[in-house]
Amino acid sequence: MKEKLPKEPKENLNGQSTIDNNSKIDAIKELIFGENIQAYNSEFESLKVDIAAQKEALQNLIDDVRKELLQSIDSLSTDVNIRITDLEGTLNEKIENLEDTKVSRTLLSDLFIKLGEKIK
Repeated sequence: MKEKLPKEPKENLNGQSTIDNNSKIDAIKELIFGENIQAYNSEFESLKVDIAAQKEALQNLIDDVRKELLQSIDSLSTDVNIRITDLEGTLNEKIENLEDTKVSRTLLSDLFIKLGEKIK
């Protein structure tokens, strides 16, 4: 297993360490752009807050719409079941009426046979 050695700061051509140069560059950036960067950071933070608020509002709206849709689907399902039950009842009534009004062939043939025997 290789042991990790602590990183030693590298030196540039001038003999200065790069860590010192980076901190100097950061200090210069802060002097030149410090005020702008702070303004950008505060603007980004306010945008993050706005986005989070909008996300929450949209999530609430989605939840409300989901509840309404589920309620509508449930209501529609109930309505369809009621209509199907009504149609089944109507169909059964029509079938019963049809059986009552229609004479079966066997009954009719028996009546004709009895009629024929009486005529004889």
